[in-house]
Amino acid sequence: MLDIWKEFPGIIANGGITLQVEEGEIHAILGENGAGKSTLMSILFGLYHADKGIIKVRGKEVSMKSPNDAFDLGIGMVHQHFQLVHNFTVAENIIMGKEGGFVYDIKKASKKIKEISERYGLSIEPDMVIEDITVGMQQRVEILKMLYRDADILIFDEPTAVLTPQEIDELMQIMRNLAAEGKSIILITHKLDEIKAVAKHCTIIRRGKLIDVVDVDKASVSEMAAAMVGRPVSFKVDKAPSHPGKPILEIENLSVMNSKKVLGVKNFSLTVHGGEIIGLAGVDGNGQTELVEAITGLRKAESGIIKFNGKDITSLSIAERNAMGLGHIPEDRQKRGLILNAPLTSNMVIKKFTEEPFSKHGLLNYPAIMSYTEDIIKKFDVRSGEGAESLAGKLSGGNQQKAIIGREITADPDLLIAVQPTRGLDVGAIEYIHKQLVEERDRGKAILLVSFELDEIFNLSDKIAVISGGELIDIVDTSSTDEHAVGLMMAGIRKGEEA
Repeated sequence: MLDIWKEFPGIIANGGITLQVEEGEIHAILGENGAGKSTLMSILFGLYHADKGIIKVRGKEVSMKSPNDAFDLGIGMVHQHFQLVHNFTVAENIIMGKEGGFVYDIKKASKKIKEISERYGLSIEPDMVIEDITVGMQQRVEILKMLYRDADILIFDEPTAVLTPQEIDELMQIMRNLAAEGKSIILITHKLDEIKAVAKHCTIIRRGKLIDVVDVDKASVSEMAAAMVGRPVSFKVDKAPSHPGKPILEIENLSVMNSKKVLGVKNFSLTVHGGEIIGLAGVDGNGQTELVEAITGLRKAESGIIKFNGKDITSLSIAERNAMGLGHIPEDRQKRGLILNAPLTSNMVIKKFTEEPFSKHGLLNYPAIMSYTEDIIKKFDVRSGEGAESLAGKLSGGNQQKAIIGREITADPDLLIAVQPTRGLDVGAIEYIHKQLVEERDRGKAILLVSFELDEIFNLSDKIAVISGGELIDIVDTSSTDEHAVGLMMAGIRKGEEA
């Protein structure tokens, strides 16, 4: 891709970027949220058209009018937010748009899918229904969609943002297998350790401009981070010892059903005080979602009590809990966090639009809403082409996340439940958000941090509560434990038990 330019209203997304990828290599693209990485790849995949610049595939200049042109040239893309029909099978999703004619042979397609799956170590059954498989498996389906179409240039856009550590390790190995077969892989990621683990070269972009192309083996993590954000970045959270105050959240013997009508949370008890961060550590799918949804009111508790500032809220509505001062950064920013076809102005006051100064006598005060939204955008560096009027769905994934975090922190909650708060954020934004969470703690706020990143749990938490199989295994002081001990507890092994 040579001297690629792409402009949207109010923003130059790509300003003369050149990207060159070798056959059989894993090439990383690194940049801040909104730096133009996804735009560049959308141009390569035919979703956008460059205003200026040349694309060459195998030395020949090509024109990308649509994704069909990209497929014909052997280019495939796994999007950050998967493009799957949830009530279809794996095989049906893979062959969609590739059936050919009026009749398709599902048995023949399933056989080919199984062969490809085994060849690349993807281990997935063609007849499984998408809604019944894990997020990691869904990603494998997206990879199979590319391989089924014989793609040999594979684009991965933030592929590990929703994966567990084990799934990330498995994906890295799958990428190595694909590269060994001669496939060229373009990896968009914010995670520098992943780039160091698998990439040969790394193209670094900042605010739509090409900053550098580095040999990954020769560049340090801190050098790449500094090039990405334009300043040195600290990977360690600077925080003083906590001074816990009164109990803010008290959970007593809570049991909650999951979507399969079995107990996802079993007799769970936990207290979070003001002035402390409790990290909830566990492998994805061990009851974290059900627990958070019960606290926030999204899911009914089967038994037990949830108290907030001493008041029983177990049966209160979501609106009532919000009004009492409960903040929630949800696990799925697009499904639970934002109204994608509404502007940022609406999204930033969605919990507060009935209150002054945002409305009076049933009439919205638009200047106050606009000012409030602009303050959040500025403080939390939410980048969008049309500012406060931008549709939430038009923002990059990382900027959507920053908008949600800004909304929840600015609302000044007594309790903030932060689920995967830095998912999809670049290192500079992660550093800022971590600092904000510690500042909230130091202001006497209670924070329940749910994260699948053990580094983040250890970096931020004063205490760690470990959940496995929906049960509380133990609560430990962060300063007196290590990742190995917590890892054993995440596997359900209590202190004193043999592994």
